[in-house]
Amino acid sequence: MMSENRQRRARAGGMIDGMELSQELLDREACYRAFQTHDARFDGRIFVGVTSTGIYCRPICPARVPKFENCRFFASAAGAQEAGFRPCLRCRPEIAPELAFWRGTSNTVSRALKLIAEGALDESEAGVEALAARLGVGGRQLRRLFQQHIGASPIAVAQTRRVLFAKHLIHDTRLPMTEVALSAGFGSVRRFNETFRKMFGRPPSALRRAQKGAAATANHSAEQGVTLRLSYRPPYDWAGMLDALATRADPRVERVEGDVWHRAIELDGRKGGVSVAHLPQRNAVAVTIRFPEVRALPAIVARVKRVFDLGADIATIGSHLSRDPKLAPLVARRPGLRAPGDWDRDTVGTSLDAEAPPAWRPWHAYAAQHLRMASHG
Repeated sequence: MMSENRQRRARAGGMIDGMELSQELLDREACYRAFQTHDARFDGRIFVGVTSTGIYCRPICPARVPKFENCRFFASAAGAQEAGFRPCLRCRPEIAPELAFWRGTSNTVSRALKLIAEGALDESEAGVEALAARLGVGGRQLRRLFQQHIGASPIAVAQTRRVLFAKHLIHDTRLPMTEVALSAGFGSVRRFNETFRKMFGRPPSALRRAQKGAAATANHSAEQGVTLRLSYRPPYDWAGMLDALATRADPRVERVEGDVWHRAIELDGRKGGVSVAHLPQRNAVAVTIRFPEVRALPAIVARVKRVFDLGADIATIGSHLSRDPKLAPLVARRPGLRAPGDWDRDTVGTSLDAEAPPAWRPWHAYAAQHLRMASHG
């Protein structure tokens, strides 16, 4: 029988489909069933490290399911990587959807992850103390929260993001390795090469050579344009998102043409542009970035994810909203409708009553979006 503490967490939204989302209470048997059935609902939510191979995978990995006794389960890719496992080359953990399942569980962790995604944390341990100070907590408290909710330290999360982002660029672009290293936040090409040799037993250039039939139109510089595929968990109401973005767009910097969103961007005095198109058959969006400074790529990608709400666990959100009899028919009419974020800062739900529980502010934002679309349409 579920303990009183776990029942309380389940009612609070910390448990989905009977699975506790924090690292410390992952249900091994439930996790294994998700991998046996290649259950896409858990893609980005859990990862399996296989002790017999030293590789970690997504639940949807097409590889043969390992034996139960050879499996270790993690709430994040960073947790698997910190435990010594390396990313699978078949299911590519770097393109798994990033789910904001910690939203409402730990606002501090959520804020820290956003800052890390935008390059706020360097590779030194002193960086954790500086990050904690920005968040108004102590370094020890921040590490404890990360272990509880992510299953890895802040340093491991930052390093995993660097490695996986670099791997993403190696697979999807033809950027020179020097630019890949800089884009991913490595301080030097030497450090970049050492990290990859340690993790994969081969240099990063070997990963690129392993890709068969690279696209003839692959990119060669960030300024000319780098296109990356960013995943989400379906469904996704693309028409609803474009409608919301077009309604609020500042025509001086932002526009929607056909089914593609375009925005002019400026960071640290440098100018460029970003375009986002839908890839429904892949449950992803194609993001094309043209910017003269490759180091800015992670920050730009993080902002695109925020604007298009790619981290939403939309099925769970829809399930919760459908408990309201007024919202239920609206959710059924537009499954996958998301709440667009702001390019410059995370403003989802900030206009609501300041006394509202923080964990519920995002849910109000989705409800408001459904109501707006119903009135607009």
